[in-house]
Amino acid sequence: MSVKAFKLVSAVEQEMLMGDRNYINIECIECCGKNLYIGTNDCFIYHFLLDEKISTAGKITFAATKQLHKYLGLKKPVSELKAASALTRLLVLCDNTITLVNMMNLEPVPTGARIKGAVTFALNENPVSGDPFCVEVCIISVKRRTIQMFMVFEDRVQIVKEVFTPEQPRAVAVDGYYLCLALTTQYIILNYNTGVSQDLFPYCSDEKQPIVKRIGRQEFLLAGPGGLGMFATVDGISQRAPVHWSENVIGAALCFPYVVALDDEFITVHSMLDQQQKQTLPFKEGHILQDFEGKVIVATNKGVYILVPLPLEKQIQDLLASHRVEEALVLAKGARRNIPKEKFQVMYKRILQQAGFIQFAQLQFLEAKELFR
Repeated sequence: MSVKAFKLVSAVEQEMLMGDRNYINIECIECCGKNLYIGTNDCFIYHFLLDEKISTAGKITFAATKQLHKYLGLKKPVSELKAASALTRLLVLCDNTITLVNMMNLEPVPTGARIKGAVTFALNENPVSGDPFCVEVCIISVKRRTIQMFMVFEDRVQIVKEVFTPEQPRAVAVDGYYLCLALTTQYIILNYNTGVSQDLFPYCSDEKQPIVKRIGRQEFLLAGPGGLGMFATVDGISQRAPVHWSENVIGAALCFPYVVALDDEFITVHSMLDQQQKQTLPFKEGHILQDFEGKVIVATNKGVYILVPLPLEKQIQDLLASHRVEEALVLAKGARRNIPKEKFQVMYKRILQQAGFIQFAQLQFLEAKELFR
């Protein structure tokens, strides 16, 4: 049964980005605070400022204002963008080279610092160095079966470690010393400090696009076999039941308590609390789905959209109005980590009371008595 958990709101429309130049496609996006960066297939980076507006009726819209755009001088697409806000740097992957550019004027750093030979890369969101003016970057190298760890400073880069993998890596996420890797035929957890690795489960990356996403400290979300979204910790165990995706998921994101997935026709929303599918939004030609500091963004080749979550209290009230008491209580308990303690206790008492009256009206007196108590 469905819950309205998110609304899809347009942020950057085709005309704003490309005018009538239909050959331009969006390749990658990055969002940092109000700054939205878009990399295109014709080697440009665009910088927009996103302004969220709420009408008196509570409707949310986004106004994107173009700041500037920059041509990187190659005939290759910009394949990945990652912001390192502490350094005011944007890491740009184009033609197997990661270049550091200034986040505000998009100019390359004067020293020309860059990382060559990168197929793809990930930032370590749980860094081990303890240096606030440094970002730890893990790259899948163009060298066969090789992962490299770098420390990236404002104007220089430094290689820290090179690790060899049993098969060719296809995707990577990092947490502390732990790498979660999609290899050709399986997912593994690898501690790059000790070299100890642990197999998770088999997966054929030649047939399907692997998904490896860090969702919290020492925990990852992976696209598993049979259309399952699987959770795995750095110890190689799963502390949550999997969610059932479609077979051809191409992107996943987390917006607690929901896991959002994108395939070639839909955006689906599953609850991490009871694993049930809660919402389906038709969305054709999507090829990017990412979350940035809790903001979930999806993109087609031509436009960028934001999935705006409805307030959890509103979702709980909608469930109670549909007499879905059990789901409402599960969501209310799950909301505890998102709401200040005093406010949560007041809200939770009121929800228990409402749920009690619903059970009472359905002549479920024992259940109602428990809720009232």
